[in-house]
Amino acid sequence: MSMREIEPPDLQTAIERRRDFVRHANTDPTSELRVYEASGIAGEFPSVPALIPTAVAGRGHHLTRLLGQLENQTFQDFEVVIVQGDKRQGRALNLAAAAARGDLLIIMDDDTSLGHPEVFENLVSTMAKHDDIGMAGVANTVPDDASWLVRRVMIEIPRRHSEVVSEMVESDMAEHPCCAIPKHVFETIGGENEIIPRGLDPYLRHEIREAGFRVVVIPNTFIYHLPPDKMGRLPRQFVRNGRQSALCTVRYPQWVIELTEEHGDEVPEKRSMLQRVGRAAGRLTGALFAGRFIWFATTMAYQIGFAWEYIQLSLGKKE
Repeated sequence: MSMREIEPPDLQTAIERRRDFVRHANTDPTSELRVYEASGIAGEFPSVPALIPTAVAGRGHHLTRLLGQLENQTFQDFEVVIVQGDKRQGRALNLAAAAARGDLLIIMDDDTSLGHPEVFENLVSTMAKHDDIGMAGVANTVPDDASWLVRRVMIEIPRRHSEVVSEMVESDMAEHPCCAIPKHVFETIGGENEIIPRGLDPYLRHEIREAGFRVVVIPNTFIYHLPPDKMGRLPRQFVRNGRQSALCTVRYPQWVIELTEEHGDEVPEKRSMLQRVGRAAGRLTGALFAGRFIWFATTMAYQIGFAWEYIQLSLGKKE
């Protein structure tokens, strides 16, 4: 099986189509569109568009590897829409959805690695059987050949991995690295939030549930979405995450949504700042006493980033 690159749709037309459904829009994108067709398209148009945003021209070998894995999927009635050069993930995905043909969107990160050849087939067949599902995700597991550091990060840090399930389960662990959303649901909720720099997953899940649809993780289906494999890159990533979280807390509190850590857990009510500080202190203490030193270090990095940005914003030092 193979894919071929085809002429992408007109960028301006896609931008205008994006404006029709996006609820929380940022400025118009200046990114590049690339489109590939799989070998098994059954009709005039593919039934499934796979959307992949990539801010930095493919991020090394990751995107090339993912495209190769897509060629080996058992389901081949799809196209791949790549939006390259936009650091706003939400805006890139909205543009990709506006440019895409087909009725079921499969969203992936550019560094996702598919766990087996039936990922697309399982997502498509599940969505075909359940019209009440608005978002179907998959498990994110630890590969057998993962380095010691990657394995420890994914085991120690909450939400860095999720277990493969044997039957479909309501879950807050459905996420952008690999999920399926009917196109009409995506457009009904106003697409991705282009304004917030962090918290796109919880925002999307919340809006889908508010629209009356289920959010689930499907059985026997998994990917690998791994953290940085070098110790020096981990603290930088978590400092950045903490700063982005502080920005959302100060400027967009209406879109700050709490997270769960296991399949089936109910999403908690929004916590106050005092509750969040207490929870962070408890996590640090628990991680230290449990000997989960990577979790302790990354939580410290996150809190340092959060505190710095929160103070700067609260003092009015940033516009």
